[in-house]
Amino acid sequence: GHKAGIISVRAIVEAAGEIGVNALTLYTFSSENWNRPKSEVSALMSLLVQTLHNEINDLDRKNVRLMVIGNVDALPLAPRVGIKNTINRLSKNTGLILNLALSYGSRQEIIQAVQSIAKKVKEGSLDPEQIDEDLFDQHLQTRSIGNPELLVRTSGEMRISNFLLWQIAYSEIFITDTLWPDFGKLEFFQAIENYQQRERRFGKVSEQLEE
Repeated sequence: GHKAGIISVRAIVEAAGEIGVNALTLYTFSSENWNRPKSEVSALMSLLVQTLHNEINDLDRKNVRLMVIGNVDALPLAPRVGIKNTINRLSKNTGLILNLALSYGSRQEIIQAVQSIAKKVKEGSLDPEQIDEDLFDQHLQTRSIGNPELLVRTSGEMRISNFLLWQIAYSEIFITDTLWPDFGKLEFFQAIENYQQRERRFGKVSEQLEE
């Protein structure tokens, strides 16, 4: 199943690049996934290393840039080295930003942001009155790519699973029963088309958007 999921990753990255998506974040391995059987975790780490090695040339040709959010230091040495090398190799590319959430948990990210802000307040370099949403955004790991406009949830799951909790406050949500290994370009374009038909009001009424 995990190997089949890699095929879907390849298809969705290609599709996102074709239609000019700025950034695509894939929930690759959550902080809670460490609780899975050790044999499965080990296999996933090996698959990550293999995939980075196999896909780096194609990603480079497609002008894709790689970034990673999450506790990367928790990963074994081989994946960490593979990630670093891939990020460096693709760093000058200017197309789609492929953002992998690895060993990632949104609650942990929010706590780290709060700790960073609290430290600045304690040091006297930040006034508490200066703390607002924009400032908080700048202390999150996604600060360079902004907040997602669309969240796609596969497999019919009806939960967020500790993913980008702050960032998806106003994201449109698309839920499909299709399993990730079966989620391809067609399904991706259907999600985009569904998103394009929605009215994003951000708390306003329709009439206000027409003004």
